[in-house]
Amino acid sequence: MSFYRSRRPPERLRFGAANDAPTPNGELLTARDGTVFHLRAIHADDVAALQRGFAHLSPDEVRMRFLHTLTALPDQLAQRLCRLDPEQEMAFVLVDPPGTDEPEIHGVGRAYIDPNTDSAEFALIVQRRFTGQGLGSYLLTRVIDACRARGVHEIWGDVLTENHAMLELCDEFGFRREGVFHDASLTRVRLAL
Repeated sequence: MSFYRSRRPPERLRFGAANDAPTPNGELLTARDGTVFHLRAIHADDVAALQRGFAHLSPDEVRMRFLHTLTALPDQLAQRLCRLDPEQEMAFVLVDPPGTDEPEIHGVGRAYIDPNTDSAEFALIVQRRFTGQGLGSYLLTRVIDACRARGVHEIWGDVLTENHAMLELCDEFGFRREGVFHDASLTRVRLAL
């Protein structure tokens, strides 16, 4: 067994996650265009809402987030994205307000904490129709703050080099850029916490 597999996760990861949600039930957030979203932690029963949101993404938006093409969000993947291991994963969503008949998830900020390195890989997506309103910054702030509260030392992600908007957002937050030696189409961004 390798050294990393034999190590036990730090105490903060073994006995449950901190409450990463802004409040127990989330909070209402109004975008610059007046659209109201419910910002909250993702729920296990968000599968249909996540799939509805995915259906409104363009192929280019999907490729920018998943780093390859994906024409649909299969049930198994959607369930995996909604049913997190609370000790190592977190995800915040921008969803239609409570009471909406068929709510849709319009944005997601998530992180996976590696207990061996105390670093976290993050991912972020906001539907293009809502970009330019500060929602990506809000989600990224939420993810960074939650990671920091969990004792994570560094947050990182791989971004397509052509995804200028995401790279610029990361620059604003102070991430440093580096190449990915095995794939010139990617830029790795890192932020020490």
